[in-house]
Amino acid sequence: MTLKELQPQALWHYFSEICTIPRPSKKEEKVIAYLQNFAKEHNLKSVIDKAGNVVIRKPATPGYENRPKVILQAHMDMVCEKNSGTVHNFDTDPIQPYIDGEWVKARGTTLGADNGIGIAAQLAVLSANNLKHGPLECLFTVDEETGLTGAFALDKNLLTGSVLINLDSEDDGEIFIGCAGGIDTTASFEYKPETAPDNLFYFTVSVKGLTGGHSGDDIDKGRANANKLLTRFLWQTAQETQLTLASFDGGNLRNAIAREAVAVAAVPSSYKETLRVRLNLFITDVEAEFAATEKQIKIDLESVSKPATVIDDATAKRLLYALYASPHGILRMSDDMPGLVETSTNLASVKMLENNRILVSTSQRSSVESAKYDAARMVESVFVLAGATVTHGDGYPGWKPNPNSKLAKLTAETYEKLFSEKAKVRAIHAGLECGLFLEKYPHLDMVSIGPTMRGVHSPDERLHIAHTEKFWKLLVALLESL
Repeated sequence: MTLKELQPQALWHYFSEICTIPRPSKKEEKVIAYLQNFAKEHNLKSVIDKAGNVVIRKPATPGYENRPKVILQAHMDMVCEKNSGTVHNFDTDPIQPYIDGEWVKARGTTLGADNGIGIAAQLAVLSANNLKHGPLECLFTVDEETGLTGAFALDKNLLTGSVLINLDSEDDGEIFIGCAGGIDTTASFEYKPETAPDNLFYFTVSVKGLTGGHSGDDIDKGRANANKLLTRFLWQTAQETQLTLASFDGGNLRNAIAREAVAVAAVPSSYKETLRVRLNLFITDVEAEFAATEKQIKIDLESVSKPATVIDDATAKRLLYALYASPHGILRMSDDMPGLVETSTNLASVKMLENNRILVSTSQRSSVESAKYDAARMVESVFVLAGATVTHGDGYPGWKPNPNSKLAKLTAETYEKLFSEKAKVRAIHAGLECGLFLEKYPHLDMVSIGPTMRGVHSPDERLHIAHTEKFWKLLVALLESL
């Protein structure tokens, strides 16, 4: 069976088409052109603002002209992650989705259901001639995944609706009315490349096979961070013998938990056998610590040829101490909403750059604005003490829950009526664009809904087929009942 044979066919048809369109963050030109062509083909009006955000408008169904104007919203870009053995160019190659039991997955890469399934739902609504709804505005934003820049730059006069349904959530049966704000913190180390010494045992040590996931939605799952594990082994080695570090490369994206990391280092040749013993002991410890969450963890050590240069000892020591000390994970749980993470931080990536620089990227999230900045300053302090130059991004605001939301109440009632089960109304620790929309359009009543997805922001990303059909039925019924 192919995706286009799944139900509802229109939704899966458009999702299949979207999978063929490359759409990395900041490179959404092809999907923008696709959306504009779609509007022309269906005789719908579309506009695009300076940031590249697209709005497609559809008139109300006859008899529904006086209903509230509804904004449906999803983002165009996707997180581009792949397994180390996968050959895939996200700028040119289509995603390869396939059905695996009750899930849709992609071959070796992220699926892009975040937020491709939201785009597909909008297009299915826009193209349908048998749905009942008031006037619609479908908003497609750019560059959500790397800083919500599309939502930041959204034209204040672009939208005229009074109700907004965000289609970027990942849990069936959960209606979101709030989210965390976030900020990025980066640290830059400058090092002196030195000629690699002779008479050392040079090796590469790698951490692979971790689950990874979304740095907001999955931060409470107890998953390992490859940057932290690799640092831990190198730091422990440096306590027992002279460690020479040539390179460190781990993680990729600011909003993903690092799944893989690799370093090239060296120890005295006399320590070679001890190093392998220490690694085996380390692997035993790590496998026991993460037995419940990391079933495929793989840590390997192999000898390599001597590189041309290494990082000077002083910088290498400061880097490893800072990475080891840098916090990662939950910092505080919410007092107001039991089970919700309030504040967290993610040690996202470590990259060797040109001009002899090492860049460490981290991100902090919190549903409390002051706590968000406190977490960022905590991380800053660690790296400043280690001699790094630290900068912060602009950050984005959280979305404060509105317990009196009429839209949330109607969505919950509609869900229960359709499926004979109650939906949970709650906030999410992940970042959504809704907080920025509320700054520009403070009158909006908003909710966020979506089908069940797992492994988001990793090559294990998967979309639940049956829950996708439920998501569609909820959206259709909600549009009719508003």
